[in-house]
Amino acid sequence: MSRTVTVGLDGSPESRTAAEWAAGEARLRGLPLRLVHVWEPVPQPMAQDPLVGVATQRHWSERIPREAAEELRLRHPGLEVRSEHQDGFPGEVLAAVAEESEPLVLGSRGLGRVGGHLVGSVGFSVVSRAGRPVVLVRSGWRPGGKGAEGPVVVGVDTTAPDDAVFAFAFEEAERRGTAVRAVRTWSMPPYYVYGFAADPTFDREWSEQEAAVLTEVLDPWRRKYPDVRVTEECGYGSASQQLVAASHGAALVVVGRRRRPASFGTRIGPVTHAVLHHATAPVAVVPHD
Repeated sequence: MSRTVTVGLDGSPESRTAAEWAAGEARLRGLPLRLVHVWEPVPQPMAQDPLVGVATQRHWSERIPREAAEELRLRHPGLEVRSEHQDGFPGEVLAAVAEESEPLVLGSRGLGRVGGHLVGSVGFSVVSRAGRPVVLVRSGWRPGGKGAEGPVVVGVDTTAPDDAVFAFAFEEAERRGTAVRAVRTWSMPPYYVYGFAADPTFDREWSEQEAAVLTEVLDPWRRKYPDVRVTEECGYGSASQQLVAASHGAALVVVGRRRRPASFGTRIGPVTHAVLHHATAPVAVVPHD
């Protein structure tokens, strides 16, 4: 399988928005765009219905990637667009497809006022299983809209920085001709929080120390990508809240997901989980060791 930018389609407006974002990404990377629609097995009672049975469902299902490909070819002349139809369970099939993609792109529901979530069950399953980057694009994204010229925001864990996350963020910024905005948060040590630190300068010194660590972590990437401007944001507080706030006006938010077995199901980590649910920009989740 040749390298492609791949998008998972289910016919929803969200997945069509993701396909439009993926088309732009394919152009930036100089790669073909691959559209994949996964058809789930029809429950037995429905399979026997002549109006909504297997043949009817398959007919409509096969139209989804074909029609989307035709629309994208019209809007993006010169872009190679491939479409395909696969049978199986979407979470499993798309997680496997992600291994062949650079990256895999999925659509996400927008936030509601009460209890809204950005990621559906399929998107969550794919993100938590995939061994390569997955980008989730919310339904409100539009080409040339808010954040189109914004920075690439990357969440930085200075206690365990990983090259895969930085490489993805800096490469995306370089392709777009934009900056990297590195966001790092920290918390005070417990003995200070509970009132045992008497030195009034401790807070300032601790803040300066954390900022220096962030600068040190970013230095190799500044040297590797000298044309990419880097801004640093280091402060006290919640990492997820800071990243969600930074997503406003961003072209892309990049976060990591540590590969690790879970006692039940799969995990993506609390910060990444929160960013996926609440960020306003497209979010790239990069798995790492």
